[in-house]
Amino acid sequence: MPHQTHTHNITVNKSHIDEYKHVNNLVYLQWCLDVAQGHWDKIATPAIKTKYVWYVLNHNINYRASAFEGDVLEAHTWVASAESVKSTRAYKIIRPKDGKVLVEATTLWCLLDAKTLRATEVTDEIRNLFL
Repeated sequence: MPHQTHTHNITVNKSHIDEYKHVNNLVYLQWCLDVAQGHWDKIATPAIKTKYVWYVLNHNINYRASAFEGDVLEAHTWVASAESVKSTRAYKIIRPKDGKVLVEATTLWCLLDAKTLRATEVTDEIRNLFL
């Protein structure tokens, strides 16, 4: 994982579990979105957050192993690229106790002007914060 990685710790609780007794696939997606938002909130300045918003264009998720109630997990994210109006953010969710990679994912985001909601170029200021 690159050096600009942001991490959230997660404890799997009963609300995350599906009828098959493991974490529901949609919960992993929400964790990816949560860790991405946490990274943006931590790194972006208030001025940048007021001027720009990100919209999802697509998600790609590879499920590698299951997590269960009580598991303690780490969700990692980093910006893999930022070109033109788009940025690719990568994710890895792991279970530290056994080193298992549970999920690897990417999201393609589009940067929008917060007022007009029109696509706008990823600025060097934003790119330099994450890459």
